[in-house]
Amino acid sequence: MKDDHLFTPFTFKGLELKNRIMMSPMCQYSVEKKDGVPTDWHYHHYLSRAIGGTRLVMVEMTNVEPDGRITDYCLGLWNDTQKEKFKEIVDGIHHYGAKAAIQIGHAGRKAEDAETPVGPSAIPFDASFKTPRPLETEEVYDMIKKYRHSVRAAVEAGFDAIEIHGAHGYLIHEFHSPRSNQRSDEFGERLTLFGEKIIAAAKEEMPDNMPLIVRISGTEFVEDGYDIQGGIEVAHAYHEAGADIIDVSAGGEGPIPPFGKPGTHAGYQVPYARQIRQALDIPVIAVGRLDDFALANATIGNADADIVAIGRGLLRNPYWALEANNQLHKIDKTQIVPRQYQAGFRGH
Repeated sequence: MKDDHLFTPFTFKGLELKNRIMMSPMCQYSVEKKDGVPTDWHYHHYLSRAIGGTRLVMVEMTNVEPDGRITDYCLGLWNDTQKEKFKEIVDGIHHYGAKAAIQIGHAGRKAEDAETPVGPSAIPFDASFKTPRPLETEEVYDMIKKYRHSVRAAVEAGFDAIEIHGAHGYLIHEFHSPRSNQRSDEFGERLTLFGEKIIAAAKEEMPDNMPLIVRISGTEFVEDGYDIQGGIEVAHAYHEAGADIIDVSAGGEGPIPPFGKPGTHAGYQVPYARQIRQALDIPVIAVGRLDDFALANATIGNADADIVAIGRGLLRNPYWALEANNQLHKIDKTQIVPRQYQAGFRGH
């Protein structure tokens, strides 16, 4: 990566990206009939980012069962109606020169609208959340099958990459965190076992040339949570299970006390991505206040990460990538700016 920058192409297995910019998965809470089916909002939301030069468009957390959603207005992928609507979104993203990925997950004990949320143990996130019902061992294996089904549907919908959500205090993270997993069965003896089995099931459903991304929290920011060394161990276990790329975020497994607050400075999570990349020697994705064009570019140029995930910056401006290149002067505008918009950008 000595001479790499934000607009250097990236290839891993069958995933070929024209630049290193990924739209971070961000929940829209915009399902209209509480049925998990994507709407016109989702269609235009994601296609506009493809038009705007983002070359890996990651669809928000999409859930494996109705009660696995954060809210009833979140997306799902457990039936054919949902799958066909996702296919329309994928086709549109492809039409505008980008690749499509989807984040598959389950909110676990943070499923706000579930009458009785589930989790590894009967430990609520905090006093404002419902106490989850611990999954029986057989139910854990059934849940793995649900992840498998959603991954298979995503492959059939045409996605170019799959991300398994193992961060932010959702179900997989709840299993691999000692704060929320106090089980006495095999899934308590090896905290990463649930995630490992989901990864193995996903890989069996995916083509060999399709990369599997796993998002983890590199650290938990809480007194009795794991630190970056624990995050490296989780990443290693998931890589050994079949994860190709690690998407490195942080936090989400418990209320953050004053001493644990990570700050709000730009790029505050990049060091976690850097340390995991160095420890595992595999591609990683960095996230966390990387909206500044120069900082995002430096994250790639300094070999801190292989891809940057842009969140709020892409909510504010679907053409973030076009403006980044307009200021950084990395590639000719004809290589990224749609013909119809080129008059609005510099002549380099």
